[in-house]
Amino acid sequence: MSELIDFIVDSDSAGVRLDKLLADSLNDFTRSALTKLITDGCVTVNDNTPSKNYKCKAGDSVIITVPDAVPLDVEAENIPLNIVYEDDDLLVVNKPKGMVVHPAAGNYTGTLVNALLYHCKDSLSGINGVIRPGIVHRIDKDTSGLLIVAKNDTAHLNLAEQIKAHSFHRAYQAVAYGNFKEDEGTVHQPIGRSPKDRKKMAVTDKNSKDAVTHYQVIKRYGDFTHIRCVLETGRTHQIRVHMAYLGHPLAGDSVYGPKKVITALGGQCLHAGELGFVHPRTQKYMEFNAELPEYFTSFINKLNNRF
Repeated sequence: MSELIDFIVDSDSAGVRLDKLLADSLNDFTRSALTKLITDGCVTVNDNTPSKNYKCKAGDSVIITVPDAVPLDVEAENIPLNIVYEDDDLLVVNKPKGMVVHPAAGNYTGTLVNALLYHCKDSLSGINGVIRPGIVHRIDKDTSGLLIVAKNDTAHLNLAEQIKAHSFHRAYQAVAYGNFKEDEGTVHQPIGRSPKDRKKMAVTDKNSKDAVTHYQVIKRYGDFTHIRCVLETGRTHQIRVHMAYLGHPLAGDSVYGPKKVITALGGQCLHAGELGFVHPRTQKYMEFNAELPEYFTSFINKLNNRF
C-alpha cells in the first residue's frame, strides 16, 4: 500500500517554497527524492498539484503519497570489487577506471551497482531508488578512485548531510595541460548545463550551482602539471570543468580538453585518492587513501623520462 503523509502549513512556514518545507519537515527523505515526488504529481496542496517552487500559505493542506517501492530489476553480477573498508553500515570501494557507477539507459550491466548487489545482497540503502541503491556520491566512468556506499538509509542520510555541509573530505590527483602560474589557488565559479551543448557542463550563471575547487601543484612538467584538487562542493564534472575554465583541461579528457586527445589514457587523468568522513554510527572521523593506479603512474613516468 502507498504511504500517505499529510499536514497543515503553520504560520511560521508561510512563504517557504514547497520543496524546502518538505525537506525541512521530512527527515526520512532526501531533497532530490522529495522533488521527484512533487514533479511526479505525488504531492498535492489543497487538492491541487503544485510546482516545487510553490510558496506555501498558512492553512494549506499538504498531502504526500509515497508510492510503493519498485522491485529492483537490475541484476546482481559477480564482478570483483576492490573494497578498502567495510562494516554493517557502509563500505569504501576503490573504483577502477572505465567502470560506470550505476546503470543507465543502454548500460544496465557491468556497473558498480551490479557488483554491489551481488556482494551486499539486500544490504544497501534505498534512498536513491532502484537504479542507484547505496550510492551516496559518484565519480565519472573514466575517473578512478574512492567512493562510499551506504548499506542502510540511516547511514545514507547521515553521509549525505555531511556532503551538504561540506564536511566530507574528497581530494583528487590529476594531470592537467599547461604550466600553472601559481603553486596553489581556488576556483569559485558556478557550474550548470552548458547553454551551447546540453551534454556538457560549464561555468555559467544560468541554472547553475555554487562550486568551489581548491588546487595545488605537485610537480611541473612544462606543458603538463601534476596537481592535487580538494572539493568543497561536488558538482557534476567539477574538477574537469574548473580546470578547463582556468585554461588547464585534464590530460585525456575528450569532453573538455583539446581535440587531439591522449587516447592511451583511456579518459581523463583523474584519481579520487583521498576520502574522509565521520562514521554515521560511531561518530569517529575516518580517512582512506588509494594509491595512484597504473595508468596514472605510467603517464607520470613518461613525463619524468622526458627530462
